[in-house]
Amino acid sequence: MDGNEMNIQPTRNKPESRDAQGTIDPITLEVIRYGLISTTNQIDANIKRTAFSPYIYEYNDFAVGMTDIDGRLVAQCTGGMPPFVADSVGTAVRDGLKIYGLDRLHYGDVVVCNHAAVQGQHLNNTVMYTPIAEHADGSGRLIGFFAINVHWIDIGGTMNNSHDIFMEGLQLRSVKMWSKGEPIEEVYRIIENNSRLPTELMGDIQAQLAGCFLGRDLIANLVEKYGTATFERAIEIILDQAEAAARQHIRNLPDGEYVHETWLDNDGVGDTPIPIKVKVIIKDDEITVDYTGIAEQAKGSINSGYHGGGLTTARVAFRYLVAPDEPANEGLFRPLKLILPMGKIVSADPTAPMANYPMPFPTIIDAVIKALEKALPERVTGGHFATHSGFRLFGRRANGRPFNGHDSGHGGWGACYNHDGAGPFRTMAHGDTRLIPIELQERLVPFRVESIALRPDSGGAGKFRGGLGFEKRYRILEDCQLQTNLDRTNHPAWGVLGGKEARPGNVLVIDEKTGTKTQKNKAHGEPIAAGSIVILETGGGGGYGPPAERDVALVQRDLDEGYITAEGAKKDYGVTVDDKGRVTRGA
Repeated sequence: MDGNEMNIQPTRNKPESRDAQGTIDPITLEVIRYGLISTTNQIDANIKRTAFSPYIYEYNDFAVGMTDIDGRLVAQCTGGMPPFVADSVGTAVRDGLKIYGLDRLHYGDVVVCNHAAVQGQHLNNTVMYTPIAEHADGSGRLIGFFAINVHWIDIGGTMNNSHDIFMEGLQLRSVKMWSKGEPIEEVYRIIENNSRLPTELMGDIQAQLAGCFLGRDLIANLVEKYGTATFERAIEIILDQAEAAARQHIRNLPDGEYVHETWLDNDGVGDTPIPIKVKVIIKDDEITVDYTGIAEQAKGSINSGYHGGGLTTARVAFRYLVAPDEPANEGLFRPLKLILPMGKIVSADPTAPMANYPMPFPTIIDAVIKALEKALPERVTGGHFATHSGFRLFGRRANGRPFNGHDSGHGGWGACYNHDGAGPFRTMAHGDTRLIPIELQERLVPFRVESIALRPDSGGAGKFRGGLGFEKRYRILEDCQLQTNLDRTNHPAWGVLGGKEARPGNVLVIDEKTGTKTQKNKAHGEPIAAGSIVILETGGGGGYGPPAERDVALVQRDLDEGYITAEGAKKDYGVTVDDKGRVTRGA
């Protein structure tokens, strides 16, 4: 870790009284455990009801968490963005502790942080947190922090491809917005006047703030009910139990070193493929993810920092493979080790451009899983479409008001050992993010969605078929600019154990006057004339097992439902399709 990267590992700054050992009856322990999770879920629901931006209340681009007094993640909402809560809330709190010290953080303070050297993600991702006191009235000592990471809709910066982090907007490194219960007006003015969409942004910030305050008070009520000593002892047990559960899962995995390498198309600037090489080492009750072979820091804005990139992707993959049903907290990740030299695309210098930081994430997570294909054949799936398929239109309406509309493609997930792949869904790096309803999109952004449909034959063939992507057709109603970030076109979702790869995605722009079709998979502010058609095609998921082993009845069903075409059935599964659409096995 170089001098530019913040050392923000968990520390132990608690008073000695917190080390007192004690027992808790199991019922009380479970009430506290799920009381914490329930609180984060309640705040999650409240933010969706109160936010101004559809990217929060529809797309769910945020996450809620609670840390202890040292910044260790204790609980998170069950539907939050995985790259957010995997490390971001605790990282932000620990940086605040490093800057202010516990003696300068008070009940009623509110701190925000989006700084690249701390969070290591694009600057829109802003963590807000507030201290929790022993009592709901703010009395007693501090016992933790309630934290929420929200994607702020616009914080200035270039709308096109950036060359360094300073082009990307306002940086706030652990800055107080409130002090001892009073808002700091100057900070609010700085934020409001560095956004193109201040109404939406400030509304989202108020929802985020209200969530922090209500979450703080609900946790304090839980502490008051059971007492500080019991509550803090419960936290230690919760973390230790999560660690023990993870280690037990790992002991059931075969020891060894497992490697996989794939590539992204490019970094959005040049045409050189970006290598994604990972090694997974399983030994006894620990897993090490080695990113030594991954690409160096890129010129394009697909970089992320050590905590916001390498550690985050390793943790998300770890959750998929090891303990998907265990509530996430700092204890769960103790058996996970990371080998990651500085200067890689997921450990970049904090001055590197990071606007498109999540672009490599789904592929990296997928590669970690693919590496274990032979070790865990019943746990590994075919690759998923693994690209954000981002689609953004921005500009100004005739009345001068700016608009900034973001849509994201959902694609196919890979098949597994006993069923077809799911989808279309968002990527493994997105969790429960959803499509924004078309009616709302058309109200906010000057386009009309003319059609949306599944893409036949887009899922990889196999004993079990990969999930399908979709095709979405937009008619542009006003002159604007287009930004896209679709990838994995040259190395689409792979099959496993004999399954076939899927079809990749694509973005096409059709000029209304000439009918000319132009591919725009990576566009940085491309001018689009009113009347043009933009077609977003998303990729499918990879297949599992040899296609020849697929039940012919399932091939027939897929053909009847329109998931595959007759040509695809013949080519991929070696079947015969007669003129009435009946499928039989044979050449």
